[in-house]
This record gives sequence, structure tokens and C-alpha cells, in this order.
Amino acid sequence: MLLTAGLVVGTLNGWTLIAVALLMIGLMLMATSLAGGDFNVFSTQFWQKRSTQEGTNAAVAVLSVLLILGLVNFVGARYDHRIDFTDGQLLTLSPATQTVVKELAQPTKVVIFDIGPNPDDQQLLENYKRFNPQFDYQYINPDVQPQIAQQFGVTNFGEVFVQTEASGETGERTLPVQLVNDQERLSERTLTNKLVQIEQTDISVVYFLQGHGEYPIDGSEAGLFEAANSLQDENFTVAPLDLAQTGSIPKDADVIVIAGAREQLFEPEVIALRTYLEQGGSLFILTDPQVETGLEVMMSQWGVVPENTVVIDTSAGGQQVGLGPAAPLVTDYGNHPITEAFGNGRSFFPYARPLQVREVPNIEESPLLFTNQDSHAEPDSLESPGLEANADKPPEGPFTLGVALERPAVVNPDEVPSESLSEAPAESADTAGADADATDAETAELAELEAEIAQEEEASDDLTPANLAPKDSRMVIIGNSTFVTDGLFSQLLNGDIFLNSVGWLSQSERPTLSIRPKEQTNRRLNLTGQQGLVIMLLSLVVFPLFGLVGAGTIWAIRR
Repeated sequence: MLLTAGLVVGTLNGWTLIAVALLMIGLMLMATSLAGGDFNVFSTQFWQKRSTQEGTNAAVAVLSVLLILGLVNFVGARYDHRIDFTDGQLLTLSPATQTVVKELAQPTKVVIFDIGPNPDDQQLLENYKRFNPQFDYQYINPDVQPQIAQQFGVTNFGEVFVQTEASGETGERTLPVQLVNDQERLSERTLTNKLVQIEQTDISVVYFLQGHGEYPIDGSEAGLFEAANSLQDENFTVAPLDLAQTGSIPKDADVIVIAGAREQLFEPEVIALRTYLEQGGSLFILTDPQVETGLEVMMSQWGVVPENTVVIDTSAGGQQVGLGPAAPLVTDYGNHPITEAFGNGRSFFPYARPLQVREVPNIEESPLLFTNQDSHAEPDSLESPGLEANADKPPEGPFTLGVALERPAVVNPDEVPSESLSEAPAESADTAGADADATDAETAELAELEAEIAQEEEASDDLTPANLAPKDSRMVIIGNSTFVTDGLFSQLLNGDIFLNSVGWLSQSERPTLSIRPKEQTNRRLNLTGQQGLVIMLLSLVVFPLFGLVGAGTIWAIRR
């Protein structure tokens, strides 16, 4: 009894003095009883008994099983591994989330103010905890601990916060995550973005160019309001930019988005954008068919020529999700940080123009979006509602709809290669985009622009090497802008492409790449009223009646 008590106390409460004393006294009493009793344990005859051998074998077998179970549990606790057999990996964190959690640099805790833990939320938090011991979570009942709830400013049940401990020069930081309830549970996408935000010391600024018919971001009309809000949720600062009023690029601009311009930019605006890009800026250009923005020469210098055609998708893939032939469905993506996690996910681009991509020295080009092979190009003189699939036209795909470009920044204008400043890549005369080639007139225009760029750089105090540490110059070009407009942004992978592109262009140390929420496959069987009645009659009347008749027949035969 004392031996058992010592083992239990030592195992559960630690090997304190009481546990060791109970164990030692129990061992002494047991040894005394064996030595002084009439067991003859020290005689050869005792160990040769059959009962002794069987008892010893049984004891060794029990100890061996216990040892094996202990080792298995030890290995399982030390080297945890799970296999998710659910459709769509619903119980597994996305690769982006796993990377964020593994790279947590300081102890981070999620605090949920609620009456008790929700099983689904707790399972999600346990998945986070598995990837980093510095991550933890805590449920607090505001009624039981009102002082802590007051410190966080809690006003409702279900409020969730993420908090980091003070370390070095950084004090304790707290960010609200979301409000959970019966209708909305804890979101992996929201929580991961907050984990990135709470460790970021710098906030990237994204400007949306305005004044040329671009989509608005303020919600005054249909535009990019949803996209702008999503960027703000991911810790970006979003603001409009009208170069006709400011005259120059703000010094804090990390990314400039030119989405859906309908009018040509003024020459000083093009100069300002080129200067900004050459000295380490990032441009995100969404260009549509039948539009000339004035940026075509600059894009051509980087090896990209938007064709004057519209992609027509003749496959049945788009029709399965309610899309017309002029909205190509994309399931093939390039090998790039923007699209590497997309797999065979789907995105669509209503009324898109293909891009010709050429190699240019000192520029790294990475195509991002490819249409399927069953697609061809039509002249962009047609109106989008009238575009229909031409079954007789042979397929010409795949076409490139998006490309990411990168090159080292140029601090000294004299270091800019001549071919990148005054020459555009030569295009084949028999291609559909041959009319966008750099002509002699464009070359002369580039020479004039170059002189104005030099004057702009000398007179500008905003983008001098002393004030701006140059990064790599980056640009993403997509031959469509409507794919991220309000109503389409959250469909399929459309929003993920936009957010990931901005994250890559921002060149932040830990860009927040969008995480596509996992969707459970709908496997419900929708029946009509007549089908439901038939199933009910079969299950409640016909099949039971057959069973009773069969059982009665067998009983009668046996009688």
C-alpha cells in the first residue's frame, strides 16, 4: 500500500519528500516481509517452482508491455505527426500559416473572452500550437475575471485578441482579431494575418492611382472598395493618388496600383512613374482591352507588350461555373511566390487581353497566369457582350494573362542601360501585337522623356539616393482589371492573386500572402418532393414488407 501510494504521489505531484518517504518505507517493508517470511525466496527450490517461473514470466510480460506503451507515447509526444484524410485538407493549416507560425520570434498568445471553449476554435488553435511552442491560447470568462476583461477593453462575449510579450525595445502589443459567435467562428485567414501584423514594425503603403477613369476605392461607386478593405485588413495603408494634384510620387509609397485606367496618362505622370520604378519602386498595372494608358512604351521596355486582342475560352470549364467564353478560366499558374500555393485552383478574368512577354537583359520575367489550350484571340474592336466562342477557329492557347517582373534598382541615371531607356524589344511582324512595337517615333519620344527624367531627378527632393534606400524594381502586369472589382474579388482565387501580388510588390520582410479559406465540398443530395416521397415509401413500406413476407415464407416452409 505504501509503495503504491509513493508511486502515485510522485508521478502526479512530483517527487517531493513525502513521495520519496512513502516509496522508501514501502520498499523496506516489502523487502523485510520477503526476507523474514516463509517464502524461501533465497533458496534454489523456490525459483525452480513452476508457479514462480510462470509468475515471473507474467511479471516480465506486463512490464514489457508497459515499457513499450511508455516508449510509444514518448515518441508520439516528442515527434508529433498527423495525417489529414478530409477532403480539401480541412483540418490542416495552409502552408502560408505554417510558415508564419514557425517564424514567430517571440511568445504570442491568443486570448478569447467567452464562457467556454468552442471545439472547432480549440481544434484550430491546437493546430497552430503544434507548429511553435511559443504560440499559446487562453480562454477567459469575462464574468469570472472582469479585471482582465477591462484591461483588454472587452464589451462583448466572443472577442478575440492576439498578444505578444515585451521583448527588447518592443513592449507588449495587443491587437483585436475578430468577434466569434454561433454564426461566425475563428478564421484561420484573419488570425494568421493578425499574427503577421503584430510582429511587423513597418507598415507598407499602397497608393491607387486616380484621375484617369480608374476604379475608385472609397465605395462611392462600384470599384475596388472590397480590395482596398482587404489590404487594410492585412496591415497595409491604402490611399488614393492623383498625380495631377501632387505632382510627384509620395516618399512613403511602397506600391502604386494602376487599375482600369480609361484615359491616357499625362506625360509628366508617366515620367514620375518611370522615375519611381527605376529607383526601386513597385508598380501593379491592370490594363484592359481597347485602352491605351501611355504606359505601353515603359511596359515594352520591360519586355511586355499587351496585345490588341481579347481571349476567348472555347472549353466548357468556364460554362460550368456560369462564365461566358469571353471570361477565360485559369487553372494553370507560374512558379512564383505570388502563385506557388494555388495548385490547380481556379480564377477567371472577364474580357482579358493577352500579354506578349520577351526576354530583356537584366530583367527577370515570371509569367503568372496561363489560359487553357482551348482558347483563341479575337480582335478587341468587338464589344464584350457580343464576343462568342467561334467553334470553327482553331485553338491558339495557352495565352499569358499576367507576368511578374524584377530588376535591380538604378540609383544613378547614368547607369541605366541604353537599351532599357531608349529601345523597346523588337516584335515579330506577324504577331497580333506587332502594332505595339517600339517605332522610330516612340524612340524619339523616349529620348525626350529621358531628358525630362534627368531634369526631374535633379530637381526632386523626394526620390534621391540619400533619402531612399533603393530596393529591387518590381512590376506586375495583368491584362484585365475587372477580376478584382466589387462582387468578383472574393470569388475563386481572384482576390488571392491581387493580394499576393501587392504583398510581393511591397518587398516587406514578411509579406502577408493571402490564404484561401478552405471550403467543405457540398455533398448534399437535393431531391424533389416526388423523389423524397418515393424514398420514404421504399424505406418505410416496401422494403420492410418484403422482409416480413420473406420471413413468413421461411417460417411456413420450416413448419
